Parts: sequence; structure tokens; C-alpha cells
Amino acid sequence: MPRCRDAAASAAAPDLRRTRLVAAAAAAATVGAGLGLRAVTAGSTAKYGGDALYTVLLLTLVVLVAPRLTPLRAAGTALAASWAVEFLQLTDVPAELSRHSTAARLVLGSTFNAPDLFWYAVGAAVAWLVHTALAPSGAGSG
Repeated sequence: MPRCRDAAASAAAPDLRRTRLVAAAAAAATVGAGLGLRAVTAGSTAKYGGDALYTVLLLTLVVLVAPRLTPLRAAGTALAASWAVEFLQLTDVPAELSRHSTAARLVLGSTFNAPDLFWYAVGAAVAWLVHTALAPSGAGSG
């Protein structure tokens, strides 16, 4: 019986490598899209587009770490993380860390903004749709 499991794992390895490569490329493209959005737009377009892209980036990182997750679970995880960071902004922790670190400011933000929660959901939904379309057959959406 172990041979069957080893054979199945060996057969799945190229799919997992491909999934991780696509996720890494998508993460880089998402960062590029966020920087491009900031370069060519301002105001709410840049702000809320960046919020959606933040969750898209988190989904790509979730898939990079856990490529076997279904698209729905990956999107849910990314959305939960985005919302957790936003709700953390109700405390002084992100603001204090952001004062001392550019990286903390980029990752954690500093000020709670309720509309961000909606735009994180938009990013998760779009990322879920793309991930579902690109997922290897049999990965499902649930």
C-alpha cells in the first residue's frame, strides 16, 4: 500500500510545483499592479484598489505556502487575514509599529477604515475566480 501513496505523491509533485510557480509569479504581478496603481492613480481608486490587491497578494502567498488548499479555502484564508489586520488597526499596535518601520506600515497599515473590509472581500472574490479558473482539474472550488 505505501507504494500507491508514494506513486500518488510523485504524480502530484509536478502539479504542486506548477501551482507554487504560478502563485509566486502572481504574487510578483500583484505587487507590480499595486505599485503601478499607486503610480498612475490617486485618491479612492488607489486606496481601495490597493485594498483589493492586498487580499489578492495574501491569496497568492497562501497558495504558495499551502498549494493543496481549494480556491475557496485559500480565498477565505486571505480574506480572514485581511480582515484581522484591519481589525488590529483598532488597537495602537499597527500605528506604533508603522511609525518605526516602513515594512510594518505597508503590511499592517495604521488606521481602521470600515470600507476597506468591503474592498478586501472584492479582492478575495476576484482572486477566488482567477484561482478557480487556473486550478488543476480536480482541485474543486469548495
